[in-house]
Amino acid sequence: MRDFPPVIRAYTERGADEPDTRSPLRFLWWMVRANGVLFWVGLLVALIWMVPQTVGPWIVGRAIDTGIVAGDSAKTMQWILLLAVVTVFGAASGIAFHTVIVREWLIALYGTTKLVTRKALQLGHVLTRRTPTGEVLSVSGSDGDQFGALMEVTTRALSQLAAYLVVAGIVLTTSVRMGLLVLISAPLLVLLGAPLLRPMQRWQGVERARNSELTSMATDIVGGLRILRGIGGEQTFGGNYDTQSQRVRESGVAAGRWLAAVESVGVLLSGSFVVALMWLGTREVAQGELTVGELVSFLGYGLFLIQPMRTFVEFAQKWTRSIVSARKAVAVLSQRPPWVHPAEPASLPSHARIVDGASGATIEPGRLTMVVSAVPDDCAALADRLGRYLHSEEGALVSDEIPEDLKGGAARRERSARARAREEQARRDDERARQPWGVTVGGVDLASVELDEVRAAILVSDTSPQIFAGTLRDAVDPLHRLSREHAERALHTAAAEDVFDALPGGWQGELEERGRGLSGGQRQRLVLMRALAADPEVLVLVEPTSAVDAHTEARIAERLGAHRAGRTTVVMTASPLLLHHADEVILLEDGVATTRGRHADLLASSAAYRSVVVRGTEGTPTLAPVREEAR
Repeated sequence: MRDFPPVIRAYTERGADEPDTRSPLRFLWWMVRANGVLFWVGLLVALIWMVPQTVGPWIVGRAIDTGIVAGDSAKTMQWILLLAVVTVFGAASGIAFHTVIVREWLIALYGTTKLVTRKALQLGHVLTRRTPTGEVLSVSGSDGDQFGALMEVTTRALSQLAAYLVVAGIVLTTSVRMGLLVLISAPLLVLLGAPLLRPMQRWQGVERARNSELTSMATDIVGGLRILRGIGGEQTFGGNYDTQSQRVRESGVAAGRWLAAVESVGVLLSGSFVVALMWLGTREVAQGELTVGELVSFLGYGLFLIQPMRTFVEFAQKWTRSIVSARKAVAVLSQRPPWVHPAEPASLPSHARIVDGASGATIEPGRLTMVVSAVPDDCAALADRLGRYLHSEEGALVSDEIPEDLKGGAARRERSARARAREEQARRDDERARQPWGVTVGGVDLASVELDEVRAAILVSDTSPQIFAGTLRDAVDPLHRLSREHAERALHTAAAEDVFDALPGGWQGELEERGRGLSGGQRQRLVLMRALAADPEVLVLVEPTSAVDAHTEARIAERLGAHRAGRTTVVMTASPLLLHHADEVILLEDGVATTRGRHADLLASSAAYRSVVVRGTEGTPTLAPVREEAR
């Protein structure tokens, strides 16, 4: 039996077994196979668990006929002892069965979470360009739980199907009419309950879609809470969230009604089956065709068979839910990264000139270069190209959630259209990633270098980086490679001493999720400190001081060049405080590098440069020189 947590190697290791995403059914079958021996062990234990429940009524019947009715106390005692042994065996096998199926459930649940995590690692920024965050989180959480529930109920249903057939055979050998009643009861239950499954599935799909949208809204609100408070938008966005949560509740209630209807049919037919079995049994006892013990056995079997019939209905419910969840999982897990391994990988030269073909910008090695543009997106696009990232404008999110008003054929056509849209988007990404990238380092195009080598040499710190819960040391040095001296040097350059002082425990101080408890400027300086601590060959910073005050920005500007001396550093900014310390400044106009030089020279010679850099700074008080703090 495999250990827990499940070992998932898909997407990050070559040759590892990956999910079959050709269809929802194939994906679910892959989930069964992924459980490996555990699934079959669970089925075996479940079958063993059914043995006492199957033979128990027969033992009771034999005890009545050969012991109680015959007046043989010794026989009666033998049957009672045998029943006690069977009961103890049933209890032990029941404990083993529930242990195994809970293990199956957890492996499927956390295995799905690991699959989504590894897919996110494989795709990186490509995933967030293609799929809404809420859908990814729903697959990782609620859909994974559905897969776990399906593994559990499948094992139970198969074992109870075997028990159902055995009981039907036992009853048939004794009474044909009662045996036939047992045989037709379960198919009749499924047949009558089937029409209720489709509307139940539709409403469960609606609930899932609305809940996914609600998750996305919550993610956006939490991520932008400080901004919302700044503009007084909490009430508006909170009201939108409240409205959406009520829509989720309404769809959940509707799905619950259909679920209750399905279960009501199951209870009604199960009860009717027991009544019919009892009526037939008493007639045959009166006619001398059955003994009293056999009637009691049949009644016991009738009560026992309620359990398999209810399980069959439960299986149908969870199967429909799992099909919906599998369709969503396939939409996420079927995505492939656009990157390919170069046929003949080249090595990335160190300390070499970087040339961006799209803009014409040239970055000299070992210098602090800053890029200015009136259009921030042009700077962001340049940063993406330098780091070999697909720019966000090149793709569009394609949700797999179908509008609620579409049903039947219209829903299928819309689902197919969205699948084609995802395929087309992936094709465009593949086409872009397979072309020469257009950015060269020492004459070597980035497309001809292994992506891992590019990522190791060129680090891009953008405007929306993540801070995870954990210690300050983990946030700054996740691989624990830095010495204390290097970490403190990065702390000093980023002017983040107040972040260090604000956390009890210093480097071991705990950060909350997303850096809650820190101001926007503190979070930005923490991210800058992390980028500086990585000490890459080429560091690209996108607006690294946009959220800090002028005095702190001045300190960072004075320290940054010395910290990165001898290394290539590119900063996307229009801040005069930073530009004053640049070795060279490049001006982008309509995405093209038109002017370059020192900040002071460009202010004097370029009207276009002045219009970008000086804009909005009139009336800003001049800062007094900031002394370096002694360390």
